[in-house]
Formats: sequence, C-alpha cells, structure tokens
Amino acid sequence: MTTNSRISFASLTPHNLGTLKKLNFVLFPISYSDRFYTDALKPEVEDFCKLAYYNDIPVGTICCRIETKDNETRLYLMTMGVLAPYRSRGLGSQSLQLIIDAATSHTKPKINKIYLHVQTSNTEGKRFYEKHGFKEVGIHENYYKKIVPHDAWIMELTIE
Repeated sequence: MTTNSRISFASLTPHNLGTLKKLNFVLFPISYSDRFYTDALKPEVEDFCKLAYYNDIPVGTICCRIETKDNETRLYLMTMGVLAPYRSRGLGSQSLQLIIDAATSHTKPKINKIYLHVQTSNTEGKRFYEKHGFKEVGIHENYYKKIVPHDAWIMELTIE
C-alpha cells in the first residue's frame, strides 16, 4: 500500500476531543456517552484512537478499546468512519492498517485478536473489512437498539 502524504493521524487529546465529537455526530446514527470520550483519552489506547486528517483537515476517526478476558487480550474496534466526500482516498484502509500494526506490535499485554460489529445492512462495510483480512465469526442479534436492522455481523482478525 502506498502512503499518501496528504493523509496524517493525530492522537486524541482534551484539545481535539471536540473534533472527535463533531465527526462522530456526523458519521454515526447514534450518540456516544461522555464515558466513550473519557475512555478514548486513556493513555493505554493512545495508539488505537486517532483522528484522520486529509490535507490537515480532520475527516475521519478510529476508536478502539482493549479488552482482556480469560487470558486473551482483544482489541475492540468501536468506531471507524470517514466523511463521505473523502471516502475512496485510502483513509479507511490506512486508519485500519495503523490499528492492525499497533495491535501487532503491542506486547503488554499481547493482543490476540481485533474484532468489531458491522450492521447487517452494511454489506459495503463488511466487504471492506474482509478485504483487510477480517472474517465473519457470527451474528450478534439485537446489537443495535435504536437503529434498524438491529443485527450486526461480528468480524474478527487474528493477530499472528
């Protein structure tokens, strides 16, 4: 994958959190709690929560959280989005690759898998993740409470 010099990323800080909130408001059909934003600022997720810029304009976001259960550490991709006029320019792919690379090099704790939910109506989104090595591992029924369809595919990537 070629690097596009117009694309850059920034870690979240209290100073640019408002930008994340505005982008999420535009990108996603649900609103996120204050806790979502507080958690996105935690030092342990700095490598996994980013703003994506195109020509120094904030146009996308990616936010993940680290979950450890039964001696397995997984990265949950909570949100990823790019403003419509900036899609198909590699921003989503570069954002996802940034997260995959960060998860692969993360050692304390070692991350075994990255997973996420994709609304079952979003076949384009599902294909995007499959193109990046994710596999459908199940369907979470009634995952979305306030949007239809309520079901989501569970997509997963195993980190070698």
